[in-house]
Amino acid sequence: MASGPDVPHHPDGGPAPGVGRADAADDDAVGTAVPRLEMRGIGKAFLGTVVLADVDLTCAAGEVHAVVGENGAGKSTLMKVLAGVHPPDAGEIVIDGVPHTFHHPVQAQAAGVAIIYQEFNLLPERTVAENVWVGREPGRFGLVDRARMRADTQRLLDELGERSFGPRTPVRALSVAQQQVVEVVKARSLDARIVVMDEPTAALADDEVDQLLALVRRLRDQGLAVLYISHRLREVFAVADRITVLKDGRRVDTFSAADTTAGRLVKSMVGRELDAYFPDRAAPDELGAVRLAVRGGANAVLDGIDLDVRAGEIVGIAGLQGAGRTELARAVFGADPFTSGTVEIDGRSRRLRSPRAGIGAGLGFLTEDRKAEGLVLGQSVRDNTLLARRSGAARGRRRAGTTDVEALTRSTELRAASLEQEVRFLSGGNQQKVVLAKWLALEPGVLLFDEPTRGIDVGAKAAIHDLMRDLARQGRAIVMISSELPELIGMSDRIVVLHEGRIAGELPAGATEQQVIALAAGHHLDDVDETGDAVPGGGAPGDDAAGGGATGDATGGEPRP
Repeated sequence: MASGPDVPHHPDGGPAPGVGRADAADDDAVGTAVPRLEMRGIGKAFLGTVVLADVDLTCAAGEVHAVVGENGAGKSTLMKVLAGVHPPDAGEIVIDGVPHTFHHPVQAQAAGVAIIYQEFNLLPERTVAENVWVGREPGRFGLVDRARMRADTQRLLDELGERSFGPRTPVRALSVAQQQVVEVVKARSLDARIVVMDEPTAALADDEVDQLLALVRRLRDQGLAVLYISHRLREVFAVADRITVLKDGRRVDTFSAADTTAGRLVKSMVGRELDAYFPDRAAPDELGAVRLAVRGGANAVLDGIDLDVRAGEIVGIAGLQGAGRTELARAVFGADPFTSGTVEIDGRSRRLRSPRAGIGAGLGFLTEDRKAEGLVLGQSVRDNTLLARRSGAARGRRRAGTTDVEALTRSTELRAASLEQEVRFLSGGNQQKVVLAKWLALEPGVLLFDEPTRGIDVGAKAAIHDLMRDLARQGRAIVMISSELPELIGMSDRIVVLHEGRIAGELPAGATEQQVIALAAGHHLDDVDETGDAVPGGGAPGDDAAGGGATGDATGGEPRP
């Protein structure tokens, strides 16, 4: 396969690029006089709209520098400027003391910059080695030297400590976390000195997140400069040496991770303190009659589920991965129905054997994967808002007159150029608001939220939290599933904890992370002492609220008393 003259190629002799550089950390260290990367006064505008203004950013060899901020703060645009996707309108990029001007990603690659996007650039039917060297295959006698290609790929895998797969493994057989490793190996094969990771854990399970963070640390220890973009503050504190906050296209401040707190970062990002992150819980006199009642619910995953949710109440569902949280929501909605037990909506027994039946009974389900299951990305805001109402499943819930789409989107505080804008161009938070507006068009009495703020920045999270509490105060019953313990504790009026498909226990408002984790792990609450030492919980340095423990994530504070 031919490639342009500036594309770094596999050399004809000697070790492959990136192989055998474990001693790079000895050559450069954090704090050297010349940073590995300097971005000075970077400015960028699109069609007259300024998205970056006078942004400075540095990163040393052997350093992880996290960049955080709300959606629209300019994080991804800044990284695309560095990667050569967008040439800057102002400012300069300096790598190892040498100024560079990038007009194409190939030029950035040649200068040692590699960016790993959320959406991987891999060929699923090719092997790991073929993906790593695609377009740069080593040759011998006019043929691709596959033996050498595999050997060099294996050396790169060994350098990263990867043992779970090899050069011959087809990419389609790899997990998302393993595919991410392949992207990193590809970057190392390009002799990258600067690696940008854009929301690298967005699609990873909890155990895979820990593996990814360990990989980032190995890259740092090998002397690479790593720029880490994430909404998840627990991860940021776990891996970053410094943290830069962007807001409205400008750099607000840069902090040493060891000397700051999650609360200080959140205030820099959204302009308010961490302890104001969650809305007030429902008062006892705000709760009404039971709107959702499950008795003896069971299927292939769940067993003996008894659950009541009252009008005005938010009930959180906690549990470790595989405990049955999402399965519970899908069973109630009728997507994967209970095979035994009963479900009552507003005191009326319902036979929910399909999503159509769930919609007809007055249920709304905001799924975990909003892009795949909640939206039609190529359609407009207006069409997506009307999806459920136009479906045959909603026929029994339609009312006379025309749905006021503008009023619905206004009620969710949606920010879009117009109702005709395609939803694929909206931020994650605004996409979630479109999903919510879609269900509100049917005026459901019970709403099921599965990971409502996954992949959403802290400012948008606060807006979703406020909307959820407002909906509860309007008399709806809400079930919320979340892997972020600060969010679950801060939002819930009660917490029901699942363990291996059964309810392990119920906790009142104000429960601790240790109590939730103990029940989720199958322990009794008596196993947790007053300090929580029996069940370790993770926390951001200097700020317990940013922790999230074994299942927590990160951008909240302790719940209000």
